[in-house]
Amino acid sequence: MKKSDVKEVLDLLEYRYPDAECELVHSNPFELLIATVLSAQTTDKKVNQVTERMYKKYNTPEAFSKLKQEELEVEIKEIGLYRNKAKNIIALSQMLIDEYGGEVPKTKEELVRLPGVGRKTANVVVSNAFGVPAIAVDTHVFRVSNRIGLANSDDVVETEEQLMKIIPKDRWTKAHHLIIFHGRRTCEARKPKCEECSIAHLCKYKLKLDKKK
Repeated sequence: MKKSDVKEVLDLLEYRYPDAECELVHSNPFELLIATVLSAQTTDKKVNQVTERMYKKYNTPEAFSKLKQEELEVEIKEIGLYRNKAKNIIALSQMLIDEYGGEVPKTKEELVRLPGVGRKTANVVVSNAFGVPAIAVDTHVFRVSNRIGLANSDDVVETEEQLMKIIPKDRWTKAHHLIIFHGRRTCEARKPKCEECSIAHLCKYKLKLDKKK
């Protein structure tokens, strides 16, 4: 996709989704970190339901580090992969205490050292909690960006690198939210709503469909 087309795509998406932002409810970097770890293979809506209840009891590294894994599993059992996530959350909480004075580190390099924190989670935290430009490639960003033509890869890391090259750095974080909103509301996985799409005329997928007709 040409850079002029990229700009048009982002401008149109921003017009359509002016309220696009992180949908994980949080009040500080630690709450965002935990919510993002929980969100893997789970909807933000479900995570918010769980954290709304859980954060009233536990919302600091100290509080989570004192929990037994079984106790935390009860709190998050509605969420996919809850056993492994409970184990990682307790371990990362202890690591924050031991190595970072209970504070969430502000760099991706430090964040990915934490148990259960991968590249996507680190990008979400640095961009939304600390204002560092980043593009977190979750399932929606991966699907939509490759479908419409912003990227062309079957690899998540390569998709991120391609997006970082083609999207201006000052728009990385906003673009991440715009693409997610578009994926959740219009460009759905199984049945994209092409007839409702404001960027259909620029979309690689839609152009292929039209050629088949």
